[in-house]
Amino acid sequence: MINKSNKKLTLATPFQIFCWCLFDWAHSAFPTVVITFVFGTYFIRSVAESTLKGTAYWGWVMGLSGIVVAILSPVLGSVADYTGRRKPWLGIFTLCNIIFTALLFFVLPAPSWVFKALVILFFANITYEFTQVFYNAMMTSIAPEDKIGRISGWGWGLGYFGGLICLTIALYVFVKEGVFPRSESLNVRLTNLLVAGWFLIFALPLFIYTPDLKKNNISSTRAIKKGCKELWNTLKEIRKIKGVLAFIIAHLFYIDGLSTLFIFAGIYAAGTFNLTYTQILYYAMILNVSAGIGAVIFAWVDDYIGPKFTVSFSLVVMIIGGSAILFVKSVFWFWLLSAVIGLFVGPTQAASRSYMARLSPPHLMNQMFGIYQLSGRITTFIGPILVGVLTELFKSQRAGMSVIFVMMLIGYLILLAVPKPSKRTPL
Repeated sequence: MINKSNKKLTLATPFQIFCWCLFDWAHSAFPTVVITFVFGTYFIRSVAESTLKGTAYWGWVMGLSGIVVAILSPVLGSVADYTGRRKPWLGIFTLCNIIFTALLFFVLPAPSWVFKALVILFFANITYEFTQVFYNAMMTSIAPEDKIGRISGWGWGLGYFGGLICLTIALYVFVKEGVFPRSESLNVRLTNLLVAGWFLIFALPLFIYTPDLKKNNISSTRAIKKGCKELWNTLKEIRKIKGVLAFIIAHLFYIDGLSTLFIFAGIYAAGTFNLTYTQILYYAMILNVSAGIGAVIFAWVDDYIGPKFTVSFSLVVMIIGGSAILFVKSVFWFWLLSAVIGLFVGPTQAASRSYMARLSPPHLMNQMFGIYQLSGRITTFIGPILVGVLTELFKSQRAGMSVIFVMMLIGYLILLAVPKPSKRTPL
């Protein structure tokens, strides 16, 4: 069994906790700028032979990288449980993500760069996802038991605002204002260096100031062997850990719904409500702002009432609001309902993280968050496929988007069976 005596060195100070939260601000620039809005659009429109092929390539590489993350995240988490420390692992994958993100700068607007771009993106996305395992697991080693929800919410909130600010800089300084030359899309490609530098600068405080657990006296080779064995045993015995299995299944459904919502929100806005490209960018900013505000506000609800109430209430509001969006035809109501939904996206994600932290055995925290990461990635291809199939079958985006809120509803119903987390002694 794993040594359970590896306790927290010191209670983290408010500044050290802030440095941990700042990491969310740092790494959120990657999915916001690279994956969703800037580089993704650049690749599909300027690098690939056609928009159709570019979309297919993008979907395949994201799907394949998701499979790798799903398989390896629990293994890495298990190994880290044996070695004890989280920051070295977090540092390795952070540095790798920064390097691969910077390498995207060299992707020129020509089909000859498609394969190289996809290879770089594949590793950039994998290393980004791996940072989540160790970053999330650090939370219980620095946060007092009665403040886990608040700290998780503050981190998510900072993440949304960090991604938003970096996106704003990318759009108005690099992409739109003509400050940098547009030859060979230099202005767009430079945004990758912006994201890499952003991640590097704002991630440093965590590594300098936030405390880590003590290192266990075990070699990496032995840790890998023992970690893999323990992971297998955990997967077999996870049903005996009260509430964890049901929560993971519930999380699998509703987080897949959220992931699909992120992928298709802009497409739905453009296709059904005919929003322009500029309007869609403002739409994205509104969603980020409302999600960040929601994550911060409901962080207090998480601690005082509990993560189960926070996640359940957020899902109910999003299901009702999302169902309404499927029927409204007014652009005004679309914007208003979208802002309301965005307000509860942040609390759902933040409280889910704190819920997992409270349910998991302290000595298996990395391993549990590896499995948590798997539950958030292993079925991410299902939602987009169903949206596409139903949209084509019924010739309606509204019909396709209904899948999102059905998945959230299934997750909510399963979540009702998950017990409230009991108080426990933190690491």
